[in-house]
Amino acid sequence: MITLNEKQTDEAAVNAPTRTKIAVAKGDGIGPEIMEATLRVLQAAGARLDIEEIEVGENVYLAGNSSGITKEAWDVIRQNKVLLKAPITTPQGGGYKSLNVTMRKMLGLYANVRPCTSLAPFVKTKHPVMDVVIVRENEEDLYAGIEHQQTDEVVQCLKLISRPGCEKIVRYAFEYARQYGRKKVSCFTKDNIMKQTDGLFHKVFDEIASEYPDIEKEHWIVDIGAAMLADSPEKFDVIVMPNLYGDILSDVAAQITGSVGLAGSANIGESCAMFEAIHGSAPLIAGLGVANPSGLLQAACMMLNHVGQNDIAEKIYNAWLKTIEEGVHTPDIYQEGTSKQKVGTQDFATAVINNLGQKPAQLSSVAYGKGIKFNMPKYMPKPAATKKLLGVDVFVHWNGRDPEEIAKQLQQLDTPEVKLSMITNRGIKVWPEGFAETFCTDHWRCRFQHAQEQPITKEHIVAILAKAIEKNIDTIKTENLYAFDNRKAFSLGQGQ
Repeated sequence: MITLNEKQTDEAAVNAPTRTKIAVAKGDGIGPEIMEATLRVLQAAGARLDIEEIEVGENVYLAGNSSGITKEAWDVIRQNKVLLKAPITTPQGGGYKSLNVTMRKMLGLYANVRPCTSLAPFVKTKHPVMDVVIVRENEEDLYAGIEHQQTDEVVQCLKLISRPGCEKIVRYAFEYARQYGRKKVSCFTKDNIMKQTDGLFHKVFDEIASEYPDIEKEHWIVDIGAAMLADSPEKFDVIVMPNLYGDILSDVAAQITGSVGLAGSANIGESCAMFEAIHGSAPLIAGLGVANPSGLLQAACMMLNHVGQNDIAEKIYNAWLKTIEEGVHTPDIYQEGTSKQKVGTQDFATAVINNLGQKPAQLSSVAYGKGIKFNMPKYMPKPAATKKLLGVDVFVHWNGRDPEEIAKQLQQLDTPEVKLSMITNRGIKVWPEGFAETFCTDHWRCRFQHAQEQPITKEHIVAILAKAIEKNIDTIKTENLYAFDNRKAFSLGQGQ
């Protein structure tokens, strides 16, 4: 184990503030270089950390572990609860899984937090007034990774949005805003189209926003919200989003500040947390000593705030701002006429160390005060709703293209009470009263409901499927259609 500041006397150690034990992964590519630079700054700033190093990434993958991490490394992370991780390389092909996604899910790291602040005029950007924090849901949405090929022509990916997932991430966004003195939280969804999944996210956002009357709230449809973020980021403060939108737009936001290479991120869970730069392992420049350690350094500052060492985080961040302001820049952000000195990875770290205890003159310095404490109560399930089965969508693989023809076949599956009511193809209603212009694939959603719009039973569904086998109709999946507390909880066909 490596101990920072290990020259303390025994007497000083007794009276010293509590130290925090963390796991550190040096990563691949430029990872070891930028981690060395970051640890040097942490040590010089007096960070009260004890470090336990683990190996994850490329070497572990190539040793035959498809997840990129060993059981022993998992044990260290789970024991220490905090991981500072440099970028890793996932080998191409071979069925290797993304270690970042695995860690976020296995450790319950539900919140990905990415501050994106412009450093104009010292780092070139089209948006000199920008200070945005993206709070991204980190565990579900399309990143559940549940995919199936269902026909020759159609594959599916399930988008899973849960109430617990929504509540945790939205509350985290409002708590972040309150603790860091932010004034507004914006929510981005696409609930004009995905009324059930994104609709739930928006609904929960409105519910939790009412508990924070001191913070302004707003909702944007993600496409126009993204356009506004790219054009006028100064209009935003904290933005909370489901996983996929957050993944895309957090990179956009980081890039328009001046460089993705400057940004760090936090992955926060109820018991564990992981901190990392958002950029990759950049193998093309590995070993050249030119990589910018700023992203990992920003992540380390977020880590220090997380473990209660706000004084050290404030000291390092202000020294980093001072270094940027002085024009001491690595090659990725160096620009003639603005930058004063082009330096490599370790010389940049040395410049930050030399500025410890100083604040920038033009850029806004940070002041974290006595600490950051979030009020994140445990999720409490709501009372169970009254649930009624109103019908079933039977998905059928059929190579024809005429909706009228498949409708005639499917009507053979009707029971006296439950009958075919609609057929869609890729979500578009094609029967009854479809358009000849609508292109159809070999994947058909066939909806069966009670003729008098009454609840049905699962025995009705079994009877329909039994008839399908008898008639040699290839059913590939079913989805039950429910109402919860008399609210229909399924989508209509587009055009219905």
